[in-house]
Amino acid sequence: MSQTLLHGYFRSSAAFRVRIALNLKKLSYDQAFRHLRKGEQRAPDFLKLAPQGLVPALEIDGNTLTQSLAIIEYLEETRPEPALLPKDAAGRARARALAYALAMEIHPINNLRVLQDLEKRFGADAIAVKGWFQHWVKETFGAIETSLASSKGTGVFCHGDTPGIADICLVPQVVNNTRFDIDMAPYPTIGRIYKACLELPAFADAMPTKQPDAE
Repeated sequence: MSQTLLHGYFRSSAAFRVRIALNLKKLSYDQAFRHLRKGEQRAPDFLKLAPQGLVPALEIDGNTLTQSLAIIEYLEETRPEPALLPKDAAGRARARALAYALAMEIHPINNLRVLQDLEKRFGADAIAVKGWFQHWVKETFGAIETSLASSKGTGVFCHGDTPGIADICLVPQVVNNTRFDIDMAPYPTIGRIYKACLELPAFADAMPTKQPDAE
């Protein structure tokens, strides 16, 4: 059995990111599943590992790590090849900016617990929840599309011709968009990069539908 254990949920964008990173680094890992809709992330045994009660949590090298971007940075620092960040400082800043726009501007206000709170606290119905999700994606996707389409730093992938941290964050968000009927036609560069990513086994094998706990 692998010494690396990923606690996640097939539909979690954050866990999806870590699966991609582990695959790109060619690291073997086992998985433990926490069904978010059933509240299994709030179980006492999991809260001992991850006091926030959020997935993913990664047990690796005798440590338990939380927060997907922190986990990805740890993997990059401890297992630098293949690199997920550019070699130059400006390139790293650009790649991180793209990743953060996806993981910190869109995801936190569109994740499951926020959408559930909209329903419970404010009585939002399915149409209102979908509208909320679409609004906040569009607020950021337009800017990301402009940045990617206009920058010389963009290559086959978000930054250059090898996949990295920005692509790791982009793909799960695009997958989520399909669940909320977001029209991707206004974002051709994002769509092109998404397709290029899915041609790689590291991304394709991390897809939610391919996980053992997929419903």
